[in-house]
Amino acid sequence: MRFTLQSKEDDTRPVFITGNFNKWNPRDLSFELTATTDNIYFIEIEDEKLPELIEYKFTRGGWGNVEIDRFGNVTPNRKIEKKELETEDEVERWRINWGPFKQEFFPVVEIISEKFFIPQLNRTRKIWALLPYNYHKTKKDYPVLYLQDAQNLFNEGSAFGNWEIDKKMSILAEYGRGDVIIIAIENGSDDRIKEYVLDNDSITENAEGKKYVRFLADTLKPYVDSVYRTKPEREFTGIGGSSLGGLISIYSGFLYPEVYSKLMIFSPSLWLNPENNFPQMNFKNPYDIKVYMYGGEQEGSEMTERIQLFEKTMEGWEDATSMQFEFKVSINDEGKHQEFYWSQEFPRAMEWLYFDTQDDPKELAIKAEIVKNETSEI
Repeated sequence: MRFTLQSKEDDTRPVFITGNFNKWNPRDLSFELTATTDNIYFIEIEDEKLPELIEYKFTRGGWGNVEIDRFGNVTPNRKIEKKELETEDEVERWRINWGPFKQEFFPVVEIISEKFFIPQLNRTRKIWALLPYNYHKTKKDYPVLYLQDAQNLFNEGSAFGNWEIDKKMSILAEYGRGDVIIIAIENGSDDRIKEYVLDNDSITENAEGKKYVRFLADTLKPYVDSVYRTKPEREFTGIGGSSLGGLISIYSGFLYPEVYSKLMIFSPSLWLNPENNFPQMNFKNPYDIKVYMYGGEQEGSEMTERIQLFEKTMEGWEDATSMQFEFKVSINDEGKHQEFYWSQEFPRAMEWLYFDTQDDPKELAIKAEIVKNETSEI
């Protein structure tokens, strides 16, 4: 069957077709279209690879770069029967790194405190809450995600860039996937390393990680649950971060499995614990924990190898600890140790951790149509 596409928007990125014939992989090199002239592309797919009713979309290599209409809305799944032999389609516009972002879906950003007291450390910290865009118009209770390094999560002007979680949450909300409260804790600047390390004198003296994770679980979470309409149970509570923030989030999850059931771990500093000697060895009660781990091949320090070893180690300890780990490991061949790449991964991790899908998190745009239209089936 022959698929022909005309792009009405000039764009030099390659075009892919994805659908119910390739598990909705948005960057399947076997399904890259050939460019001809005047923004026209085509691909011929063998009939035996196609179902009788074909559902499909076009992307520029990922769900963050999927086709959209002229108003910036995600287009419905295209459908055609295989017996028609060929089809001609047009694309008005393409997303670029998940944009454009719609202001009406942006989360409500509140400062919990400019100087929230940390009794375990005898110091204060600025803490933010990002609430669903319609939080104050509903009576719903919401799951919560606690994230480290708030300075690099959404505020403009960060020296290292930011995750753009406010923008990414607006996309998730547009797709019907925005019902999560995010609590963003600023790091302690000069105290960051001490607070994010459990006990390792090779990079810092007087590590304070144990006190910091106690603060999150014993002080901050009860306060958040008392102020906001949260679902306080562990099955609705997650924690995450990147680099050292990712490492301390692993420790938080393992030291307090009765508090957290979801871990969002980006490019963790696993080199500080090369033996993966984490405290889950002492667990007596069984817990289920979902772990979304991301790393880039260009990060150095054997990042992706350490992530894969971490997953293997945890799986090996499941029987000994009565733990059940559900892993999703995402490796970016081009990924570097930078906020830009963590920003791209964030909506995929949110989708997988909080919306109980068993599918590839990159199917975000497709599943959104099910929520919006209640007619599409993947």
